[in-house]
Amino acid sequence: MILVTGAGGKTGKAVLRALVTRSASVRAFVRSSAHEAALRTIGARDVVVGAMDDPQALARATHGIRAIYHICPNVSPHEMSFAKALVDAATSSGVARLVYHSVLHPQVEAMPHHWSKLRVEEMLLASRLDITILQPTAYMQNSLAEWDRMVRDGIYRVPYPIETRLSLVDLDDVAEAAAIVLTNASHSHATYELVGTPPLSQIEIADAFGRALKKPIHAEAETVESWDTRARNAGMEDHARETLTKMFRAYARDGLKGNSNVLGWLLGRPPTSLAGFAARIAAAQA
Repeated sequence: MILVTGAGGKTGKAVLRALVTRSASVRAFVRSSAHEAALRTIGARDVVVGAMDDPQALARATHGIRAIYHICPNVSPHEMSFAKALVDAATSSGVARLVYHSVLHPQVEAMPHHWSKLRVEEMLLASRLDITILQPTAYMQNSLAEWDRMVRDGIYRVPYPIETRLSLVDLDDVAEAAAIVLTNASHSHATYELVGTPPLSQIEIADAFGRALKKPIHAEAETVESWDTRARNAGMEDHARETLTKMFRAYARDGLKGNSNVLGWLLGRPPTSLAGFAARIAAAQA
C-alpha cells in the first residue's frame, strides 16, 4: 500500500487518481474527515485522519505502508517540522521509500516556501530512506483562478508584469509522473524537475486561452499591493499572503524558467502543452 499525505488537496487527489489508474492500493492521510467520502470515491482503500505533526496519527498512517508520497500543505510555515515528523514515523514503521513533492528551483531563497523545501530536501538526503524528489513548476491549473474573468471580460490578470516568463506544467502530468516513480524501483535517489512548457510570457498564456475560448484574451498586470489587499479582504491569513507576495516579486524579477525534457522522458510522451490544456478545459466547460 502507498500512503499519500496531504491527500485532500488538488495535488493529493490527482496523485491518488493516477495511482488508482495504475492499480495501486492507496491510503490517504488528511487533516479532516470531511475529505474521506470524496477520497474513497476516487479510489482510496483507506483514509487516516490526523495532524501532520501528530506522532500517533502518523504511526497509524505509516503502519503497513510500502512507500509514501509526501505533500505538505501549500506555503505552510511548518514544512520542515511536518517532514521530520513523517520521516520519524516512517523509520519507526519500517517504511523505506519516500517520494517528496518539492518545487522547481527550491534554491531560490527569495521565495520562502521554495527555500523551506530545499531544507527538507537536505534533511531527506541525510536520512536513511530510499528517496526520490520531484520538483514541479507552477501548475497550469493555477491559471484557472482567472477563468471566469477571461470568459466574462476577456482579461487574464496577474500580480506581476505581463512580460514575466514562467514555465508551467499540467497537474495531471505531475500526478502521472508521481505514480510512475512510486510504482517503479528504478527511480531511487533521483531528483526530477517536472516542467511542461518553455518559459512563457503572460501575454502568450493569455493568447493560448484566447485561442481555446475563440475570443481575444488580454494579459493585464496588477500591483502586488492590490493583490495583497484583495487577498486580505478575502480572508487569506498573513503568512500565506506574505509568502505569495514574495513569490510574485521574485517572479517579476527572474521569472520561473525550466525545461520539459525530464518530464517527457518520465512520461514516455511529450508533456501536455498549454494549448492542449486550455482546449481541454474549454471543452469541459462548453
